[in-house]
Amino acid sequence: VMRIINEPTAAAIAYGLDKKVISVGEKNVLIFDLGGGTFDVSLITLEDLIFKVKSTAGDTHLGGEDFDNRMVDHFVEEFKRKNKKDISGNPRALRRLRTACERAKRTLSSTAQTTVEIDSLCEGINFYTTITRARFEELNIDLFRKCLVLVEKCLRDAKVDKSTVHDVVLVGGSTRIPKVQQLLQDFFNGKELCKNINPDEAVAYGATVQAAILSGEGQTN
Repeated sequence: VMRIINEPTAAAIAYGLDKKVISVGEKNVLIFDLGGGTFDVSLITLEDLIFKVKSTAGDTHLGGEDFDNRMVDHFVEEFKRKNKKDISGNPRALRRLRTACERAKRTLSSTAQTTVEIDSLCEGINFYTTITRARFEELNIDLFRKCLVLVEKCLRDAKVDKSTVHDVVLVGGSTRIPKVQQLLQDFFNGKELCKNINPDEAVAYGATVQAAILSGEGQTN
């Protein structure tokens, strides 16, 4: 019989926290899951390979798409300023701009500045511009901070002080954004974040490990 496990537990297993927990006694683990469209944070306790979800918080309308939208709005304004044309009512132009913004966002996770180049964005006008990581962060800082407010709520609901959190585990593609990592690390007073697995694969991998444990395959000596 396969037990269905929830995402935060799967993520915790994926990070191998279940291996470390045996010697330590009870451990508090915060799972920070920021994906494309949703944000979830969970506080899990681990003891003797027993996972308990103590509390969860989140926002079903907060994620990578929102960060893209902020950039799209920023460039719509820039295009209007430069070319005296409003593309906000042009679905095709917006679609192309959004695709370029998604790409720019990913690039800005590893570089300080990137270019956005779209040929013939509207009425034959080319749109070539640049955006810095700092500007991207500025456009989204309130959304990033909202994540931390929800982390605080999660800890409060679990009645756990942040200084007693052993591990902070990042899941979801949007946790690759350096500012998100920095704010989270600062909040936990410089604690090293667990990001040693591809966040997008963490949940699937964790579920597989759990399935192996449950079916006895994981118990090789």
